[in-house]
Amino acid sequence: MKYAGLLCRFVALVIDFMILSAVFFPVTRIVKGVWIMSASDHLWSHGLFISDPLCIIFFVAIVGYFIVAEAYLGATVGKFAVGIRVIQVGGGKPGMLKSSLRNVLRVVDSLPALNAVGVVLILTSDENARFGDRIAGTRVTMLDGK
Repeated sequence: MKYAGLLCRFVALVIDFMILSAVFFPVTRIVKGVWIMSASDHLWSHGLFISDPLCIIFFVAIVGYFIVAEAYLGATVGKFAVGIRVIQVGGGKPGMLKSSLRNVLRVVDSLPALNAVGVVLILTSDENARFGDRIAGTRVTMLDGK
């Protein structure tokens, strides 16, 4: 079994966010009247948390996309495009619990900035596993298994 490296995982993520942006930018234009929202376009709670309903909907949709696609299909559109998939350790699709755990833990992988924790963990793991993969018991592999 060949584990997916950093570059193909990054390209898959870029593809997924291009697809999500193709949906979200027009919706933002229709709802807010702008293509890209600036900090002053958002509703803020206590100057720290974005409480804008549109942003909350987008956040839930993005996290939900990754969780559901990986749980039931084993991959997002971006992952399929570059030929990688998410499996549980031992094989098979991860299911909702493992997929939810690995995706919620992206927050840890993204610390302190630019996914530094995730990148270091992928580069130092024999199985190219980021923090979320290690805790959830999942791995990202090449689709052809080679």
